[in-house]
Amino acid sequence: MTTRSARRTRRTTRTLQAAGVGAAALLALSACSSSGSSDSAEKPKGSASASSSPKLSGTVTVFAAASLKESFTALGEQFEKAHPGTEVTFSFGGSDSLAASITGGAPADVFAAASPKTMAIVTDKGDAAATPETFVRNQLEIATLPGNPDKISSLKDLTKSGLKVVLCDRTVPCGAAAQKALDASELKLTPVSYEQDVKSALTKVELKEADAAVVYKTDVKAAGDKVQGVEFPESADAVNDYPIALLKDAENAAAGKAFIELVRSAEGQKVLTEAGFLKPTS
Repeated sequence: MTTRSARRTRRTTRTLQAAGVGAAALLALSACSSSGSSDSAEKPKGSASASSSPKLSGTVTVFAAASLKESFTALGEQFEKAHPGTEVTFSFGGSDSLAASITGGAPADVFAAASPKTMAIVTDKGDAAATPETFVRNQLEIATLPGNPDKISSLKDLTKSGLKVVLCDRTVPCGAAAQKALDASELKLTPVSYEQDVKSALTKVELKEADAAVVYKTDVKAAGDKVQGVEFPESADAVNDYPIALLKDAENAAAGKAFIELVRSAEGQKVLTEAGFLKPTS
C-alpha cells in the first residue's frame, strides 16, 4: 500500500469513528429525553396516582335506629378493620329521641333513622350536610313466645281478651307503622305498654313479660329462638324506608362519609339483607 493510500485509509477510519461516537451520543440523548417524557406521561400533575386520598383516622360517631344494632355493629367492625386508626361508636335508640338529641346539639357524624318522618326532624332544622338517602327498608312482624302457645296467626288475634301485647310508642317508626297497619285493618288494640324503641318491645317478649309484640322482621330474626315470628299481610302497607345522612356539624366528616359509603355498598347491603332488611325501591 502506498503512503498516500495509507493516509487516506486512516482519515476514513477516524471519520467513521467520530460519526459512530456522535450517533451514540444522539441515541443516549434521545433515550434520556424519551425516558423523561415517559415518566411525565405516567405521572401527570394532579393525577390519581400522584395524589392519593387522605388516610382516615379518629372516631366516627353514628346515631342509628335500634333495629340497626346488629347490622351496624358488624359494619362498624368491618370499617375499623379496613381503616386502621379509626373507631366507630354507636348510639342506638328510638329514631325520634336520637333526632331530638341531634337537634339539641349532641355531637354525631352520621344519623340513620327508621323513617323519613324522624329524619325530617333533623333536616328541617338544617342539621344534615346533604340530602338523606334511603339505604334499606323494613317490614313488621309479630313476635310471640317460643312455640307460639297462644296460637297467634293474624293481627286480629292480638286483640284477644287477656293477651298481653306490647307496641312501640306511636312517636317512633315501629309504633307508627304498627298503628298504620291496625288502622288499615280497622282494629283497635290496647297494649299493656308502649315502648320507646323496638328492642325494648322485643325484650318484653323475650323475658316473658308479654305474650306478643309488633316489631320488625329484622328484630325477630336477630332474636333467634328466643321468640317466634308470625307474618301478617297488613304489614305490606306499613313498610318503613330507612334514610341515612352525614350531619352538618360532623367532627369527622371524611370518616362519616366513608361509613355511609360502606353502608350503601354491595358489601354493606349484603350484611343488611342477610339480617332481614329489604333493599330500597330505587
